[in-house]
Amino acid sequence: MTLIRSLIPVILVSTMVATAFGSGDPEFDGRWTLLPLKSANMDFFKTSSVEISQNGSTITIIHTWGSGRISVEKRVLKTGGAVNRLPVESRVWPSNVFMGISMDTSSQQEVTALWENNGTRLKIERLYTVLASQGKEQIASTDTYELTDEKQTLTVILDRSTRKSGPPLKYVFKRAGTKEAYVMSLVDNWEIENKLPENLFLISLQGLANTDAPRLYFLYPDTWDFKFTPGVLDFYKTKLNYTFTELKSTVQALKTFKQYAKGYVVWDKNIRTSINIALTIAGLDRGVVVNEDLIPMVEEAGLKKIEDLRGKFTGQTDAQIFRWAYNTYGTRCNKEYIVWTGGEAGKVMKPGIADFAIAQHAFVTDLSTLPSDTLEYMLADEILSKQKPFSMVMGWHSYAKDKERDYVTLTSHYGLRVEGLHTLPNLSFTSKTPPSPGFKFKNNHNLVPGKEYKPEKKVYVACIQSDGLGLGAWTKPGRGSIPYAWEVTINWEWMAPTMLEFYYGSATANDFFIGALSGPGYMYPKAIPRKLLPGVISKADEIMKKLDINVFETMDYSEGATIEGNTELPKYVVDAYYQGMPDAIGFVNGYVPSYTFSSREGRPFISYDYYLSETRPEADAVVDLQELAVINKDRPYFLLVHVREWSDIVRVKGILDKLGPEFEVVPLDAFLKMAGQNPTFKERYLYR
Repeated sequence: MTLIRSLIPVILVSTMVATAFGSGDPEFDGRWTLLPLKSANMDFFKTSSVEISQNGSTITIIHTWGSGRISVEKRVLKTGGAVNRLPVESRVWPSNVFMGISMDTSSQQEVTALWENNGTRLKIERLYTVLASQGKEQIASTDTYELTDEKQTLTVILDRSTRKSGPPLKYVFKRAGTKEAYVMSLVDNWEIENKLPENLFLISLQGLANTDAPRLYFLYPDTWDFKFTPGVLDFYKTKLNYTFTELKSTVQALKTFKQYAKGYVVWDKNIRTSINIALTIAGLDRGVVVNEDLIPMVEEAGLKKIEDLRGKFTGQTDAQIFRWAYNTYGTRCNKEYIVWTGGEAGKVMKPGIADFAIAQHAFVTDLSTLPSDTLEYMLADEILSKQKPFSMVMGWHSYAKDKERDYVTLTSHYGLRVEGLHTLPNLSFTSKTPPSPGFKFKNNHNLVPGKEYKPEKKVYVACIQSDGLGLGAWTKPGRGSIPYAWEVTINWEWMAPTMLEFYYGSATANDFFIGALSGPGYMYPKAIPRKLLPGVISKADEIMKKLDINVFETMDYSEGATIEGNTELPKYVVDAYYQGMPDAIGFVNGYVPSYTFSSREGRPFISYDYYLSETRPEADAVVDLQELAVINKDRPYFLLVHVREWSDIVRVKGILDKLGPEFEVVPLDAFLKMAGQNPTFKERYLYR
């Protein structure tokens, strides 16, 4: 039934709809190439392509089977039901050359072709003769060519009269020259004296190649913070119809993408900070980033030197180096994005976000945001103050200089949105790819309209996985076995929607998404100026609606550390969320327990009562939760648990299963609904 589909570049002529017995939809015209993962196995030929052209009521279809050793079949057909008699020019029976069947070249095929479904489907009836070991056999085949996936793919189905069992042969094609990219695996070594120079060069090359289109995707090591790069690659192949060519060496990658580089920038391997300056220059002047060992490779490829930073910063502090860089390049840098390549320090650097920095022409730094680091802090403050309101701060703070709370406090002071981490991979690629045609974000809501949710006298437990979707347990065993909530990096809705489609599309009925964290990005609400807070919340609410999310999470470490610091929220902040998110069914707060509670018109604001770290022994966690139920004796008791991202759901379920019959694990939205109707917690805010 199905003929082969090959993808070839197609020039779209118009979008008008064809009438019956006339021309087909002009979207058929062009070249199409095979999507092997969606098509029947082709054994010897492995791949196929189709070229289609129309001229009035005549259609020409050229099928090419294979890429090296090929078989080509060309048919010129009058449509409208007329009988076309075509000579058989090759004995090859291409759908399976390893079957003992050959075409009878002494015969003719009888073929009719008819347009259906407003010209988006072509049905071809064929009658032809084959030679088998017992002689001649006549085969009737219905070959259907149909535009599918909003005319982005061509599906060909071959339904033969002799194929009595199994489904018809199905081949799916995409337009040739579209959704084609390269993939390469990065080496698991990030030391300056070892493989970092090569990995950094490749990431800089990726940023250049992906500046205006998605061309290069990296598979990161299993040890990388973000575990999703293999799964997302499969998603691009199976769902979004991308095809990838594998690159196996740095030289091959350079040869493939050198056209996107105008030159190279040399960093000083004795001055780690020079890497950030090189990345800034590379983004602005379109260069790859190299150390001195890689200069021969890039010069052999024909690239010219843009800047050489060797020896330029000897004896200088980071504050001096970044001051020179900002004075020299700051006015040319993007004011909607700035990048911190912090994280690991010393001999190791993991600049997964650097490709995005280059693609966006961003200023790259790892300045300290600790106020006592006076010079670096003052420069960081100055640079952030010049970014556009609500703009993005990508990456992460340096583990050797300051704390997460310092970093987010300073960025929040200017209403800027943090999108971490420094290890976030492939964003220059994923930010350039739209979701599937017609895709809508759909959350797994559990509440039934009109149903009464009356809590019993028991302990209700709801679990939320920490630190967003990119890290942690999503790809680990156990997901779907219990009700579970996941923090969504809501900026991905516009920044990398295919990433969120990957998660939404693979969610089970027990996976429930909530918005995070404090705003449209990671922010601290107490640090956000009061005049900016309503706008921050409004923007987050707007994105939540697009993502079908009705629960929002807040957190604030702007006034101290995780435990001994003041993590509670004042009433004006809680008021702002209630006012700015009128459709939210509830709010959750904190990371570890954070002690702010409220309930208004059945919409609760609940802080975590337990933080499950990855190092807490399971037996101890069981006793902890049971003791909380003794201390909080009123029933129902609503026990909200935050699960550290490095714990998987098998471990979490093992703990919950041991709690006893008084405990019940419920979906978060049901938990909040019951808590809002019967708030046994006491209203509590930060009072100064």
